[in-house]
Amino acid sequence: MAENDRRNQGYRGGRKRRYRDDDDFDRRPQRRRYEEPLFAQVRRQLLTIAESAARRAEDDVQGIAKTVADNYEDEEIRGDFVNIALDLVLEQPMKIPFIAGTVLVAHSLKPELGSEVLSKAAEALQKYIDIGAWREVKLLIRFLGILQPVYEGDGIFPLLEELFARAVDLQTASSEDLLGLELVKIIQFTIPYVMLSPATGFEAQASALLEKTDIIASTPHALVDLVNTFSPEENQEAAGQSVISLMQTQLQREANQGWELKCLPRPWKDVRDAETDEPKSFESVTKVPFPTVTVPNPVLNGARPLFPEVYLSVYANQEVDTVPSTTDISSSLIRDALVDTINLLDFNRVATAKFLIDIDCYFTTTTFVKRATPFDRMRELAGEVQPWKPEDVAVDAVFSQLFQLPASEHKLVYYHSVLTECCKIAPAAIAPSLGRAIRFLYNSLETMDLELSNRFLDWFAHHLSNFGFTWKWSEWVDDLDLPAIDPRMAFIQGALDKEIRLSFAQRIKGTLPDPYPKLITAAKEKDTPEFKYSSEMAPYSKQGQELMQLIRKKASDEEIQSVITAIEDQAKSQGVEDPKIPSTDAFVTSLCFVGSKSLSHVLSCIERSKDRLLAIGTESQRARCQIITSVMEYWVDQPGIAINIIDKLLNYTILTPLSVLEWALSESVAAGTILSKPHIFEMISATVGKVTNRMRQIVAARAQPGLYEPQLSVIDETLVRERTDMQSLFKYIEDSIVSIAAGSNDQQMERGDGSGTLPEDAIIRQWGRRWLRVFRRKAAVEESFISDALANATPLGTQAPPVSGREGATDGDLDIADADAP
Repeated sequence: MAENDRRNQGYRGGRKRRYRDDDDFDRRPQRRRYEEPLFAQVRRQLLTIAESAARRAEDDVQGIAKTVADNYEDEEIRGDFVNIALDLVLEQPMKIPFIAGTVLVAHSLKPELGSEVLSKAAEALQKYIDIGAWREVKLLIRFLGILQPVYEGDGIFPLLEELFARAVDLQTASSEDLLGLELVKIIQFTIPYVMLSPATGFEAQASALLEKTDIIASTPHALVDLVNTFSPEENQEAAGQSVISLMQTQLQREANQGWELKCLPRPWKDVRDAETDEPKSFESVTKVPFPTVTVPNPVLNGARPLFPEVYLSVYANQEVDTVPSTTDISSSLIRDALVDTINLLDFNRVATAKFLIDIDCYFTTTTFVKRATPFDRMRELAGEVQPWKPEDVAVDAVFSQLFQLPASEHKLVYYHSVLTECCKIAPAAIAPSLGRAIRFLYNSLETMDLELSNRFLDWFAHHLSNFGFTWKWSEWVDDLDLPAIDPRMAFIQGALDKEIRLSFAQRIKGTLPDPYPKLITAAKEKDTPEFKYSSEMAPYSKQGQELMQLIRKKASDEEIQSVITAIEDQAKSQGVEDPKIPSTDAFVTSLCFVGSKSLSHVLSCIERSKDRLLAIGTESQRARCQIITSVMEYWVDQPGIAINIIDKLLNYTILTPLSVLEWALSESVAAGTILSKPHIFEMISATVGKVTNRMRQIVAARAQPGLYEPQLSVIDETLVRERTDMQSLFKYIEDSIVSIAAGSNDQQMERGDGSGTLPEDAIIRQWGRRWLRVFRRKAAVEESFISDALANATPLGTQAPPVSGREGATDGDLDIADADAP
């Protein structure tokens, strides 16, 4: 022990020397304190303005404005302020009132600073008007509208009048014009922000402008019914109003109430004069002329396709309102800001979700209840001034974009991921809101547009896959007794099939309460379906097994042909009308069995047998349909794999789009009951999508500038041919389904006593009407796209300008090799 003590008391005694004042002073060297540069501080405050509920946005507005005004000579601070302010206007629309308030206060302190922001904003506005980027135009005009107190005369109203004049010109030229409606929408969504501003005395100008916009906004566009969430034929009451028609009514109501605009923040309201400490009056600020902005005539339609917008709420008709009603202008103003935020921030779904969760930071404090307030608690809060659930309003906005017709602005998976991120950030708040949205959509399946029903199905399965496939299936137990073709039963079966695609049957079965597991049969649980030729009772079983072994061994064509010939000879001897049918069935079924391990396996088999499969389609149209039948029958319990293989066969041109339609809508129509299967709609939609995408590529090639003869004639010839084929495809769909919708299909008339009064007959006719609506809309959209794209295309016969003063011409030397590519 003593030896151990001595060892520990070696050099320096084993103890750290202490000083008497160690407890009072820290002798360690101090790290140099970091002081954030002023420009970085201003940038951070501006970027995060209004993002925290713990900090008053009004204080930030005044603080930032004062700092920048006091340091106006600092180019870095001034430049950052101007650039970041405009970037936020164009990227984070919910912050526009706060950015405009900051500029307003800054202008009152330093007019030169306000003038510089206005100048930059006007430059950006002119650029976006010239290229037809109308959403950016709307946001910049909104920003400039809040700055109305700093302008001389009527300020922004002459620009709004000019936009309306262009809208009238467009509507006069064509009643089907959509750009004019977009210009009216810009005017409508600017007026509330002008009236929100500290400027006074502009009520007359706003009312006069509203009287003018009423002419266009109150006239329904021809496409409104086709892009409605709910078919007016099926449910006229549920069909929503167009956004501009709804907004027009709301604006007129708000004007009669003195422009209260209860939901919009006024961050300049608490700003006090530095000298008198009285509330600051912005009427006395230095006035400047409104920046010069030229609206060309005619205005240009930009890259973003325009269609009438219909207002959708998945929280309509609740016993307690948790979102603004359509009579309240807040519904349109909040929705517009949220939708623009969602679509502008598509590059960062996490940031988008964060903005949606923090929605209550960007509107007045009386607009929303506390986050995660239970639905039952909302009943107690119901009163004359009803605050809304922020989670419901945010989820409502995402679904409005997910269910946008004719197409969402971004890929559907983006909106899926935004909802997923919202659930991850605030699960306790978002999950109940999503549950009520799901129930509303499920109960609306019968009248909802068929394309949207399938989007709902895709999202539902995808969302459950992110959260352990858990759902309160017990709520829908009673619907399991419905016929298989009922929309709700078709949804349940389709959802389970989608979940199996995203996982595996045994796992999904384990998440289901009784009696749902019976929907997942033993066949669905098998990774590899049984090979029907393994049974000796199956026709051509011996040849089928031999054919399968030859394909597995990668035998030569001669060996395979000998077995196929044997099958055809046996079929002839048995009196089969087309011997190609059984031989094709045996061959394709064998390919599916050998390639059943994975998609790469089946693609390898198809690649090796491509020539034979192409020859089958050339020799017999019925045999080509048999290729589809064999694939669909082999994978009958896993339809997702089947339609994936059909898609690959289309890519290889083994199948044609028309053959897929003929198989589904003629050969296998089953008195119209096939229309109720979600995977059939998915397959037909994907097939039509391939045709329309190719058509759009050819149209883009024809519309590109700098084309001259002979390239013009080559592309135009391809365009005419492909357009005719596309129109024929849509006509075939129309002719095939219109009889089902009317109940006059031959197989339908043979059901029962042919009276069409069976319980399922009405459901089948409804499926026919829903299919017709979808594909009529798709046809109308494609024709509209082609007409618009070719409106300013180079005329046929245009020759290249003579080459002079240069060695070679590049005009017209454009790559059009892909125009005829499959």
